[in-house]
Amino acid sequence: MVSSKPASCFDPSHHHSGVSIIEELITDDSVIEVPQNYVIPDQESSISHGTILATIPTIDMRQLVLINQFANNDELEKLHSTCKEWGIFQLVNHGVSSALLDKVKQELEDFFKLPLEEKMRYKVRPGDVEGYGTVVKSQDQKLDWGNRFFMFTNPRRKPHLFPELPTSLRNTLETYMLELQKIARTLLGFMGKLLKMKMEEMEELFEDGLQSLRMTHYPPCPKPELVVGLRPHSDGSGITILHQVDGVQGLQIKKDGAWSPVIFDHGAFVVNVGDILEVFDAVLFTLHFPLLKKTCCLLVV
Repeated sequence: MVSSKPASCFDPSHHHSGVSIIEELITDDSVIEVPQNYVIPDQESSISHGTILATIPTIDMRQLVLINQFANNDELEKLHSTCKEWGIFQLVNHGVSSALLDKVKQELEDFFKLPLEEKMRYKVRPGDVEGYGTVVKSQDQKLDWGNRFFMFTNPRRKPHLFPELPTSLRNTLETYMLELQKIARTLLGFMGKLLKMKMEEMEELFEDGLQSLRMTHYPPCPKPELVVGLRPHSDGSGITILHQVDGVQGLQIKKDGAWSPVIFDHGAFVVNVGDILEVFDAVLFTLHFPLLKKTCCLLVV
């Protein structure tokens, strides 16, 4: 049942300067209705709510690196076909330790468990897009069912965001992002090779080194069929590296006109090829979004 009570419907004027925070709606277990601003009536009928899972291709980072030492190009050819036919893959043997991933998981869980007033220190400020929460621009805006913290981390950082995070979380994310930077550079180098681009051309394309970090918590929803955690989209970037922290499956992709839930290996990263590389006609960008559940939460970074 969709809520029609005025007190249950989202009103930006009653929230933190036009910022949507799901936690304000689910402060206790009595919430059983979804406010109108979160109801998405035009969800694609083809979106799958079933249990048939798609397994996206797997790329072995270790094998890619070995290509530079041996003549075997099998993994590079696999990367080529995967980018052309899928635009998304899971990356294994990526070199990021399980200890660091476990630390990221614990730190993110601890952060999202903080009292709301503490997290609101990082809220999105008027006229900005970085920070905690979702910007609300109009009374009738449709909102995603998720708590997000978005910020640019390179080449510039807002002084009130990353530098002000709890010390343990900040240090863990710093180490984590350095690892992802190395992975991204390596992957972009191989993709440039597939595009027959010189290394300096690929470096020029990404010379500013723009890097962003999005930490998102998708809490359980009483009526998950009415909402979306993040509406279907492609990524306007070079590549996106996704780590699904808590192991709850929720990602869906659209391939050959049909939506499918995706299953991937524990500890693997999901790498999505962004729109920037798609313009070279050598890769396929993928529409994707997280599907929510009634009793499970999903945490991604």
